[in-house]
Formats: sequence, C-alpha cells, structure tokens
Amino acid sequence: MAEHFVLDRVSFAYGAKLAVDGVSLALSPGRFYGLVGPNGCGKSTLLDLLMANRVPASGTIRLNDRPLGDYGRRELARHLALVPQDFTINFAFTTLEVVLMGRHPYLPRFGAVSAADLAIAEAAMAAIGIESFRDRYVTELSGGEKQRVVVARALAQATPVLMLDEATSNLDIGHALGIFRVARARVEERGDTVIAVVHNLNLAAAFCDELIFMNQGRLAACGPTRETLTPETVQAVFGVASQVRQDAFSEALQVSFRYGS
Repeated sequence: MAEHFVLDRVSFAYGAKLAVDGVSLALSPGRFYGLVGPNGCGKSTLLDLLMANRVPASGTIRLNDRPLGDYGRRELARHLALVPQDFTINFAFTTLEVVLMGRHPYLPRFGAVSAADLAIAEAAMAAIGIESFRDRYVTELSGGEKQRVVVARALAQATPVLMLDEATSNLDIGHALGIFRVARARVEERGDTVIAVVHNLNLAAAFCDELIFMNQGRLAACGPTRETLTPETVQAVFGVASQVRQDAFSEALQVSFRYGS
C-alpha cells in the first residue's frame, strides 16, 4: 500500500519551548527521506508526531487523506514502524522473542505466532545479520547488538513506512551501512517510505532521495538531496564551513569539513 503523509502547519511545544514550529510537508511513498539538523532542533519530536505518539498543538497530519488521530493504535501499527532513539529491554526475552513482537499487530486476540510470522521474523534477523544470536537473551547483548535487534523487530512489523530515529547511533560503520542498505532496498524493491533521523551527513547523502533540514523547530530546507545538500545550507543550519562534492569512490555526494581554526 502506498502511504502518503501530509503535514499542514504543524506545531508542538514542551511547555513554553516550541519544538516544532509550523512545519508543512508532503511525504510521498517510495522515497528515502533524511531528517537532519542540529541537536534539539525538533527532529525526534517530528517523528513522534508522525507516529501519533504526540498530538500537534496546532496544525494537522493526514495519512492517506485521513487524520492521523482517527487511526487506532493497532491499525496504525500495520502502517508505521519506528526504531526509537531510546529503548530499554530489561526483561530476559530472547532475540527471537523480541523480533516476533513486531508481528503482534497482525495476530488475532489470544492468537499464537504462526509459521508465516516466524518466517518473517527470521528473514528480518537474517537481513540485519543477527540470526546467530536468536536464542540469546537481549539482557546479555551489547548496546549495539540490542540496537540491531530493535531494527529487526521494526522490519518484522512489515509496514509500508519505516521510521529510524538515530537507528545507527551505537553502531560501527559496517553495521550502520548494513542497516541503511536494507532500508534502501525496501524503498527500491517494495516502494516503501523510509524517514530517518541522521546525524552523519555523508550517510544521508549516500542513501537519501530527499533531505529535510530542520533548525530551531522550523524547516530550513527540503527537497532532493542534490539540490538541498549545499555548503550554504550546511552553513546556515549547522554554522560550519563545508565543501560538498561528488566522490568517485562512493559514487555519492560527500561533505568535507575544515578541521581546526
């Protein structure tokens, strides 16, 4: 199913602090969106609003021409999956049990996991490369390993929209690239939508079709990566000088910074 998001002048505040300020966006299916900007600019809050984990103070969000608030939680979980920035698993579930939690929106009440659900979970673990510790307790895993388990759980949810909130923050470059490649494949092979909060501009440049730059809760720039990722935008949003060029080795735009004064 093709999923269309439309945000119209959406705002949200934590007390007196305005975290998202009048954001209007149209997000189309089959695109990989990178949500970038400085710390505290409203990126994670915007994802929470898209997930209906928070309700806008003003403005509207529609999913497939229907107000987001009209969806029930279970129904919405068949449309949207989130890999959160902060996650805690304190109970001794196995990796497989955690990944199978992604199948809960599809199970009948009091229903058991089917062979098809198990196959989907195993495929998700294989895609992320964690099948070797399927029977290990997540409480025994490293932070990076836990993060990969949570990504596999979101993949097992098999939704048309996948949201990643700094999903590779605890990972080495090999595993980070692996997750972005899996997300990119979902866009190209299934026509899914991926919306990812990304701090690494070079990862964003390599994998994202479009970039959404935020600064102080507002949109600073939005559009195709090759049009928006410019030294002028980087300077305006992050306050640093940069050079943006096509890299022959990576075959992608890459951003270079001047180190030192």
